Amino acid sequence: MNGPEPRFNDDFLSQLPAELRPEEVLLPPHGDQHLRRRECLAAWIAAQGGGVVVLCAGEEIIRNRDNPFPFRSHSDFLYMTGFPEPDAWWIMRVDAKGESESILACRPRDPEREIWDGVRVGPQRAAERFHMDRAISIESLDDTIIELAANMPAFYAHMGIHAELDEKLRHWLNALRAKGRAGVNAPDRIVDISQAIARQRLIKDNFEVATMQRAADISAQAHRRAMRFTTPGHHEFEIEAELLHHFRAAGAQSVAYGSIVASGPHSCILHHRAGSRRIRDAELVLIDAGCELDGYASDITRTYPASGKFSGAQRAVYDVVVAAQEAAIAATRPGAAFSEPHDAAVRVLAQGMMDLKLVKNQSLDGLIESGDYKRFYMHRTGHFLGLDVHDVGDVNTPLAQGMVMTIEPGFYIRPAADIAQEFWNIGIRIEDDALVTAEGARLLTRGVPVNADEIEGLMRG
Repeated sequence: MNGPEPRFNDDFLSQLPAELRPEEVLLPPHGDQHLRRRECLAAWIAAQGGGVVVLCAGEEIIRNRDNPFPFRSHSDFLYMTGFPEPDAWWIMRVDAKGESESILACRPRDPEREIWDGVRVGPQRAAERFHMDRAISIESLDDTIIELAANMPAFYAHMGIHAELDEKLRHWLNALRAKGRAGVNAPDRIVDISQAIARQRLIKDNFEVATMQRAADISAQAHRRAMRFTTPGHHEFEIEAELLHHFRAAGAQSVAYGSIVASGPHSCILHHRAGSRRIRDAELVLIDAGCELDGYASDITRTYPASGKFSGAQRAVYDVVVAAQEAAIAATRPGAAFSEPHDAAVRVLAQGMMDLKLVKNQSLDGLIESGDYKRFYMHRTGHFLGLDVHDVGDVNTPLAQGMVMTIEPGFYIRPAADIAQEFWNIGIRIEDDALVTAEGARLLTRGVPVNADEIEGLMRG
């Protein structure tokens, strides 16, 4: 970080070469997919009788002193606007007939501040660039919302997520109530909009699917790079560095979540972060890592032998996990319950536990009913994926065409007196991203192999 900020006189920016002036730096072209999403939400709001929608992007969070964490907008705000800057708000007024107005409130241009922090879009360009009816400076937010919400029946906003928004909603309501003697009615309710937007976000449009496929391709290539790089003696963090290098070199803006690189006994820790442990010969390496591209997450897990060849016990467990994933993939189809892929995987995994003599004196149905299989498989087989790595949707959501979810069975065997030593510290997870289509699951992430023979061939190469 640099020292104290200098002050610039009015002539400073005019003296810069034209290509370096902030007003000459343009954002990439912005599509109209966000406009279509807003129109869909407006139709739903109109059916409820109308109201005013208010979403905020969020603000930069300080990491330490004057050093902020990298900013990313709240996913619902990003979904509806595509606007990338902090301290931004989106307001949409919808009447009962479905007529709507979208307004973006954002930071004004500030040439002096932009020298330090980067170019701002500014209200003058934001409306056209982001398909808004108009854009205003953030300083006008309160007055604009009070004007728009007068005589409207409801506010639609997130509840209990942003403290600033909660406080502002109280302020706006009180300001409107104070106008009662002038004949102005304040909204009589605040509706949590989270589930309404979640229903839209669950079904991915063509733009989203294409973006997620690109993210999946980048992540798959990063996994291939990590496999080829791995040899006994490397630290876990060195493997992570290969992943991060490829993510950024291929154009991804960030990781979708903290990368997991787990070797040997660490492979049995579900969320182990890459550490300083050296990878040893004959151990497994489990990588769970994905990039984020234009706001959309990818999520891949692969497990492979550090030496380039699975041992007999490792291969036996690995093949069970492959079979479990195949069963879950077959169960992923429109109309299926969210739990069906998980149930299909559990049945295969439980049978594998019996075949490998890791559990004794139980029938398959008894093992599943008792839950004893959870000693070796304690998580679910997947989650929804999108703008969040654990995206909107829950276990009560039936699968439908256009949803994207992960399929990730696992098998984790920790040392124990009743377990044959050849199985100790074998932790295996295989995870792919799947688009639900009319024909079933279409895997987005098979740019990196799953078949054990193919993985060994890739590592030899």
